[in-house]
Amino acid sequence: MSTGTVTRAATAPVNEVARYSYPERAVHWINAIAYTYCMVTGLALFTPFMYWMAAVLGGGATVRFWHPWVGLVYLVTIIWMQSQWKSDMEPIPEDKKWNDNLRSYVENQDDKMPPQGRFNAGQKMFWKGMFWCTLILLITGVVMWFPELLPREAHFLLTFFVFIHSAVALVTIALFIIHVYMSVWMTPGSLKSMMDGTVSSNYAQSHHRLWYEKVTGRKG
Repeated sequence: MSTGTVTRAATAPVNEVARYSYPERAVHWINAIAYTYCMVTGLALFTPFMYWMAAVLGGGATVRFWHPWVGLVYLVTIIWMQSQWKSDMEPIPEDKKWNDNLRSYVENQDDKMPPQGRFNAGQKMFWKGMFWCTLILLITGVVMWFPELLPREAHFLLTFFVFIHSAVALVTIALFIIHVYMSVWMTPGSLKSMMDGTVSSNYAQSHHRLWYEKVTGRKG
């Protein structure tokens, strides 16, 4: 289980802090690719208006076959990240202050935000949302994958499972869009940290001061 430290910290360049280890970055990108595939193929299977995406990816039969299998890859990466980041995702007193100042965060007034750990309160909410949605997608997806598991007299429930699966998938798509927007455009440095594993000392102090002080032993 993660303790908030990152291996290979000593290899970080001057004025930079090692934020994500190579295994963390590798699993993250596998997770992102698997999710993107499931999102695209899921939308293709969800509505005829987007079925053209299935044709691009090999046809309806192909995406119908690979969608659940890639979904399992996505599930494995989620479980791995949960095992690594569980302690970092635990709530701390500063999270409430962060939530109370959410408007300042949206307006990029970082100086008004309370110090945060390795992940801020917003990242924790995103993670919990994706984690629990993934479990629901797993349960409903298995029933859709193997409808014969349902007793004959309960087959009417299949429609219910399809509805829940689709609705929860749409929730994850909304979360995914927010995540990409925040990582790429709103907080410069986040994407870089998932590419080379490091962030600048200024970034670490500004966005994750408690974590920065813990891993470096220096006060901001």
